[in-house]
Amino acid sequence: MKISMYTMAVDSYTPMLESLSALIDKGATHAEKLQLALADARLAPDMFTLAQQIQLSCYHATDGVARLTGKPATAPPPAPTTLTEMKQLIAHTVETVSRCSPSDFDGAEELDCSIPSRMGGVLGMNGLQFLRAWSLPHFYFHVVTAYDILRHNGVAIGKLDYLSQVGKFLRPA
Repeated sequence: MKISMYTMAVDSYTPMLESLSALIDKGATHAEKLQLALADARLAPDMFTLAQQIQLSCYHATDGVARLTGKPATAPPPAPTTLTEMKQLIAHTVETVSRCSPSDFDGAEELDCSIPSRMGGVLGMNGLQFLRAWSLPHFYFHVVTAYDILRHNGVAIGKLDYLSQVGKFLRPA
């Protein structure tokens, strides 16, 4: 069985973004009870805030889909400033990513998805290399860091919240 680029991209981004939205819901409930300002929370002084982690999670999903469907690279959206804005950005990202069809990804494996490097030069990647080595790793990094920020701030979440999409695979033994 051959796996499609559509499946690897859209079917990876979408359920994780939906889990991220549910994590934000739990964070909002927790923040309301304790009067916490979670949007600016971070794990370490030199790391991005929760708002920036959400921003970059959404950016890597939309940029990944854009590049893999032959569209121009996208710019990161403005960082949300509230938990409500985070939910709205995630919902918009899910809608954008879900609008693509499998045929939009025809030939994606071989597309030139090179990225200018901040250190000079170019990261020369085709679509498969871009998805596997750049887009998905960055996406998951920011999603899990958002999870970690929430957890670090006392939100009662666990691995099943992060991997909420695996419940659909549960079956009797």
